[in-house]
Parts: sequence; structure tokens; C-alpha cells
Amino acid sequence: MIAAPKPDLVTVNIDGVDIAVPKGTNVIEAAKLLQKDVPHYCYHPKLTVAGNCRMCMVEMGMPAVDPATKQPVMDTATGKQKINWIPRPQIGCGTTVAPGMHIKTSSQMVKDAREGVMEFLLINHPLDCPICDQAGECKLQEQATGYGRGYSRFVEEKNVKPKRTQLGPRVTLDDERCILCSRCIRFSKEIAKDDVLGFVDRGSYSTLTCHPGKKLENNYSLNTVDICPVGALTSTDFRFKMRVWFLKQTNTIDIESSVGVNATVWSREGVIYRLTPRRNDAVNDTWMSDSGRFLYKQVAAADRLAAGPRINGAASTLDNAIAGAAELLKAGSVALVGSGRASVEEQFALKKLADQLGASVSLVARTAQGDKLLISADRNPNVRGALVTGLISALPSAQLTQLAADIDAGKVKTIVSHGEDLAAAGLTPAQLGKVSIIYLGTHANATSAAAKVLIPTLHTFEKAGTFVNQQFRIQKFAAAVPGPVGSTNDLVVLSKLLVALGGSALPTDVHGLWPVIAASVPALAQAAYRTLPETGLLLDATPWSGLPFVEGETLHYKPAAAAVAA
Repeated sequence: MIAAPKPDLVTVNIDGVDIAVPKGTNVIEAAKLLQKDVPHYCYHPKLTVAGNCRMCMVEMGMPAVDPATKQPVMDTATGKQKINWIPRPQIGCGTTVAPGMHIKTSSQMVKDAREGVMEFLLINHPLDCPICDQAGECKLQEQATGYGRGYSRFVEEKNVKPKRTQLGPRVTLDDERCILCSRCIRFSKEIAKDDVLGFVDRGSYSTLTCHPGKKLENNYSLNTVDICPVGALTSTDFRFKMRVWFLKQTNTIDIESSVGVNATVWSREGVIYRLTPRRNDAVNDTWMSDSGRFLYKQVAAADRLAAGPRINGAASTLDNAIAGAAELLKAGSVALVGSGRASVEEQFALKKLADQLGASVSLVARTAQGDKLLISADRNPNVRGALVTGLISALPSAQLTQLAADIDAGKVKTIVSHGEDLAAAGLTPAQLGKVSIIYLGTHANATSAAAKVLIPTLHTFEKAGTFVNQQFRIQKFAAAVPGPVGSTNDLVVLSKLLVALGGSALPTDVHGLWPVIAASVPALAQAAYRTLPETGLLLDATPWSGLPFVEGETLHYKPAAAAVAA
């Protein structure tokens, strides 16, 4: 890969410390590099600057220069160049650094300005922090404590604004909490390309609303909830379900498509309550689709397989199910169907099983219209992983046409399906009836109903592993919650099957398996699960550069500042 050019650097002085920052950096981001907090509400690094809230006030000055001679003006007391300080505080979000600029983030002028701004923001804000859904992650609450006066001089009645307004099917507005930062308006217009929100009325009566005849119903609407700095915009699904300080956060990957959006699972005591985006500027910036957020509901869906292994419909132990499956596989005429939703580790284990059996492996493609943002046309999260591990050598098709022909010709007598519904992939009930099916999966379907051996396995949110996204970036995810009683980790099942067929056992945890993978897969020779960066590792995609991937996708791409191409 061609190394990115180094940015031009500008030296500025922040609170007495010189620091070199990239040209074009604003004061908030420059101060952040020195671990200096400049409080703000309306500013967001992925949106245009509005300068609404005025909370990010800083004191600013430039080196003094004699206007006639253009020579530096020196301070005789210190022997250093004199600094001409601007007499009024300036907003940090709307100010780009310049060579020699001096900034004070905690002077008395700055402190007074912040206290004044905070006092105005709280004039009409309700005193409902104990029952507010944003409690625990509210920037207004945090900054009122850190930068406010600690008391109010306001004695008049507060303006009452609308509550529980449905802006759309997934977002609820409590307008009396809104501080008019306009983040939601800018996101809808600039990122989602759905200019549906705006303010009406003036002054203390300003209210957030949708344009007449429109609703906030695009597939990225819940990002407005994420970036709302107060409790004004709330998720209708998560609203009042759980206090955030009770929830455990676990890193995961959105399995909706091959983009590989980075996300966080929020859970408590084995129950998932929400999914939110996790920042990765190389993949999804800070955004996530609404449809991807609700995939957590699959974990406790009504059709979840959770009654333990079964042989011919009867309850069985895992060991007996493995023995029964091995007996079917030893008879020969075997075909394997892998999944583009399986992890790299599972695909590697399935490849070992296929090699042991000398059997062919098919993969099922899922395609739909991409949205040119964070949902790609390839709806499998890990087809590239199957290419990297060698499970497949060509891109899959949506229908198992060749497998169907082999069944009809009597060439296949037993099928191992790892998480794929064969009926949805084109096999008829008659064809399913001609073969013995060993099904490893999470949810009931026509294939699980027809299976002679059924072994329930874990959902993505219940196990650890890695996916390779459409950039050929390998990204890891961790187990957020335990699986239901009766389900077994896929790696355990595949390893036991391999042993039952006379092969060598594979490690059944990702940490133990990765040295084996690194020794066998050239593209991963220098990688290890434990040391993979949270933002992922970009692999060399050269071996697959000639493959015709799904239309609209590319091997490597650079996301725009506020959007990612599908």
C-alpha cells in the first residue's frame, strides 16, 4: 500500500505548552491532543461547525508584530515575543489553528464565559435528571457539574415544551430538554441525506420538529439519539429499559453486511438491551444503521434453537449427537455448506473438516440493494474471510444449484450445513428428503426441521471471533452474553466432529486457535487475535483483486469525513 502523506504541521501554544498539530485542526481537537477538555455541545467531529451553543469558549492570542516593520514585538520583562490577546473569548469549534497561536482553556475569562453560557442553557431545562433516560451519559449534566456555577439566579417560571413527541417510528422527543445544538438537524441533512428536521419559533420558544408531512424515519435515525448531548432525543426501543451504568459494554461487529460496522453491545446479566456504533474512522466513522441495531433481538427470538442436540427429532447429548453425525459422515458422499456469517475461526475449522472428509464446500451469497452509506450490497459479513482461509476459492452464488444437481444424481448422501437454511438456498423438500442432514445453527428453519442430527450453536453476540469486511480489514468481536442452555460453541462442535472422524483436535477458543491459523493461512501469518487493533488490521487483498465482487463494493476504500461508500 502507498503510505499516506504526512500532514503539514502547525505549532500552537495551549496553556503554556507548545504542540504541533495538523494544519486545519480546530482548537477543540488541538486541545484534546494535550488531554485538555474544551466543553462543547453543538460541535461534532463528523459534522459541519454551527457554533450554536457557545460553550467551547477559549481565550486566544497571536504573536505581536509591528505593523510597519513586520518585526516581532518583544516583551521587555520576559524577553519573549509579546502576545496580543483578543479582548473577548472565542469559540474553539469555529477557530482553526494558525502558526504561533496562543490559547488559554482555563483562564478566569474562560471560566466566567462558560458559567454564563451554562446558566442560560439551564434557564428552561427541566430538573428531571433522576428520571431522565439520558442520565449516566448526559453531557449537560456532566458539564453543569464541571463548568457551571452550582446555583441559579433564575426565579421565573420555566417554559413548558412538548413531551413524548414521536418524530418517527424509532425516535421519541422530549423537547423541553433540547438545548438547540442542531446536531440532529445537521446529521439528517449531511449524513443521512434526509433533510427532515428543523427548528420553529424563536428564542425560548424554539422547538425541534419535522418538516410538514415528513417523519424522521430513515434507516439512520437513531444516530440522532447517539449524538444528542442531552436527553431530548431518545430511542423508543431502549427508552426507560435500563440505566446505562448497570450495563456492560462489549465490542462487536455489525453482521448486517460486509461493511463491518464497529458496534458496542450493552448488556446486563445475560440480556442485551441495545447496540450502538463504535467509532472507527476507517470503516463507519461514528454511525450505524437502525436495522443493524435491532439484530440483538435475534438472540432471544421465538424461533431460537435452545433445547439441546437432537437425533431424528429426539433429545440427545452432545457426545451422542457427534457420534451420530460422524457415523453418517464416514459413509461418504458428503457435501459441506458453510456460511458467510460464520467467523474466520469457524470457517478455518470447517475447512479442516472438509479436508478430513475430502468433501466440497459451498457458500451461500446474500445480496440486496446497498444504500451507499453503511449497508453494502453483500449482506454476508464474512465472505472475504472464507476466501482468506481457503474455505472457498471463488465467490458464492445465492442458490446451491450444483449441490441440488449432485443430490439428484445420487452423488451426495450427507450434508453438513453450518448455519444455512438449505431450503432458502434453493433445495426442494424432495431433495432435502433424499439426504441425511447434519445441521449446526442458531434458529429453526426448514433445514433444522429436516435434520437427522441437530446441534444448536451460538449467536455472534455469544462468542468471540473475527470477520473480514469488504476492505479486507480483519476485525474482532467478543462474547457479550452467554448462549442459551443446550447450545454449544461452534468451534467445540467442529473440533469434536474432526476428532470423531480421526483428525487432530483443534483448540476450541480463539486465542488458542489463532497460532494454528497463523501457521496455515499465509494472509494471517503475522497476525494474532490478542494483538489485533480494535480498529482492525488491513490485509493484503492482492490475491483476490481480480474477483468480481458485488456491484458497488471495492477492495480498499477511504471513507469520506462523514460517510462511507457502500
